Amino acid sequence: MHSTVDNLQVLYEDNHIIAINKRPGDIVQGDKTGDVPLSEVVKKYIAKKYNKPGAVFLGVVHRLDRPTSGIILFARTSKALSRLNKMFSERQTEKTYWAIVKKSPPHESNRLEHYLKRNPKQNKSYAYPKEVTNSKKAVLSYSIIKKLDRYFLLEIELETGRHHQIRAQLSFLGCPIKGDLKYGFDRSNKDGSIHLHARELRFVHPVKKEPIIISANPPKDPLWDSCY
Repeated sequence: MHSTVDNLQVLYEDNHIIAINKRPGDIVQGDKTGDVPLSEVVKKYIAKKYNKPGAVFLGVVHRLDRPTSGIILFARTSKALSRLNKMFSERQTEKTYWAIVKKSPPHESNRLEHYLKRNPKQNKSYAYPKEVTNSKKAVLSYSIIKKLDRYFLLEIELETGRHHQIRAQLSFLGCPIKGDLKYGFDRSNKDGSIHLHARELRFVHPVKKEPIIISANPPKDPLWDSCY
């Protein structure tokens, strides 16, 4: 179910920034599909809520893969955008994800270091244990936080932000994310989503300079619901 102005899940909002709980299937920015991106939905929401005539400024700071859900932060002013861009590129933000996998990872918790190489034609990244040509270092830490009936809930702290990083690194472990056909799960989810969710974002407000912690609940479905 895509986000519309009426069902938009706003997590945090002030004059400088707005954070949204992205639904699986939403694209953050326009692409070749021509589907309405989340950025346009948020612009319409701001225009409607604040009765703003003319163009609404909204800056895209980061992205989430289309089948993924969770926190997306947008800038509402150019000042906030330039500061957030700097914070994200310099890794001054902390991101926690939840992922549901079928196979238990080899350790209860671990730090994974791989080298990721992107294949643009396939829109896929491949993880290697050692550096290869044109690869980039990818680092994350995971821990098993709940054992579900037939699955495991992992909490992931992202240290780098590479293309499809969590999906590729967990796939390399032999633990692809539920529904992630592209990275080796045996079947897709009916709605095209994957069970990967951007759960928490921690950063210092770009203008007010105070610490902000934003949390987002996963989409409603029986498996996610069993994680609480």
